[in-house]
Amino acid sequence: MISWTPKLGQSGKPRYLEIAEAIGAAIRTGELSPGDRLPPQRKLAERLGIDFTTVSRGYAEAQSRGLIDSHVGRGTFVLPQAAPSEAPDPRRAREEDLSMNMPPEPDDPDLLERMRAGLGAVSANLTALLRYQSATGGEQDKAAAGSWLSMRGMVPRQDRVLITPGAHATMVAMFSTIAERGDVILCESVTYAGLRAIAGRLGLRLVGLASDAAGILPDALATAIKAHNPRALYLNPTLHNPTTLTIPQTRRMEIAEVLIRHRLPLIEDDAYGFIPAQAPAPFATLAPDLTWHIGGLAKCIGAGLRLAYTVAPDARAALEMAQAQRAISVMPSPLSMALATRWIEDGTADSIRRFVRAETQARQAIAAEVLAGHEFQTAPHAFNIWLRLPIGAGRAEVMGRMAGRRIGLMPSDAFTVEGRPDEHIRVSLGGAISRDDLRTGLLHLASVLSINSWMG
Repeated sequence: MISWTPKLGQSGKPRYLEIAEAIGAAIRTGELSPGDRLPPQRKLAERLGIDFTTVSRGYAEAQSRGLIDSHVGRGTFVLPQAAPSEAPDPRRAREEDLSMNMPPEPDDPDLLERMRAGLGAVSANLTALLRYQSATGGEQDKAAAGSWLSMRGMVPRQDRVLITPGAHATMVAMFSTIAERGDVILCESVTYAGLRAIAGRLGLRLVGLASDAAGILPDALATAIKAHNPRALYLNPTLHNPTTLTIPQTRRMEIAEVLIRHRLPLIEDDAYGFIPAQAPAPFATLAPDLTWHIGGLAKCIGAGLRLAYTVAPDARAALEMAQAQRAISVMPSPLSMALATRWIEDGTADSIRRFVRAETQARQAIAAEVLAGHEFQTAPHAFNIWLRLPIGAGRAEVMGRMAGRRIGLMPSDAFTVEGRPDEHIRVSLGGAISRDDLRTGLLHLASVLSINSWMG
């Protein structure tokens, strides 16, 4: 098979990864068989018209995935591919919390192969990863965090960066650092349900702010600061959960000006900021010395990692946060950190993010088609829609009629900070559900929402 030549596409991935993936695809299709010899690296570089170093990296990546092996003086050969020692445990496959707003799960064979290869590479240091380690991540992991955050236009000093065990644990530690029981935290009047749960547990009082189509009103923020002497403002500014609103750059600048004038800290929950191709710049670039930025990985890579890349306003605040984090959760999982770092370094993380972006857009198109005629807020890359129920329809009854369906529904009660919740439901489109099953579930929801079902 010394004449074999990979077919490289226009995926936007690094060429060396395309070479490794082409080898894997050829093995799966039978084009390459165990024992086949691959072309010498220089010869393949000449055929493809690319740099020798790129081919060398591609072969090295394929070798790290267990696809090939190289022998000095003999060449590079395809390895036998052992079948998995165990079938997937169906009990694990059933574990799914439909109350959460989940990203769609990767199903592309090449991407799944790369993800598994990363897990295999990390396992080489398994015993070291079972030790107690830094409460905020080591040098290699912080370097990967910095690389990831740079995609949002952020270049923070490492002494401000903390790797933390997920956005929820981060916010618990953060609030315990900056606020005490009874203190006020400002937020959107309809806000992230997790914030309400955390505030209730810590005895903090949430005060919702008036908003318009562009987000919270700067004047309402200034008035609330004077009236309540809050400890911080919390915002989920990009693809807000549940309303799907993204605060535009002009409004962000106006809000940042108010924060700077009053020296009020901001907790920026940027869970969805990495999903859109062109998201507005984070608040951490507008008011860096006031902003606690939480770049969670749950929505753009996977919730099971339980990791967030957190940036503190300054080095002293980062040290205080590290002490709080150690007291609450000791450290982020070294296994998760190593895997996330590996995926960032070899490009797998960005491929997952791109998959999530494309698949989310496809699912939003299905929702727009099936629920045409119904009133809801959405955005092309949001994981959910914010559905207004028809007149006469109640949240509890709609959810009751949808019981047993795999579409996650959450009533407005979970998100409302003050006053009586209105008749909205968050309809999640992500998770393990297929496009066909999503369409079927949404068709059932459309039937439930129909006028006839309420009149009859």
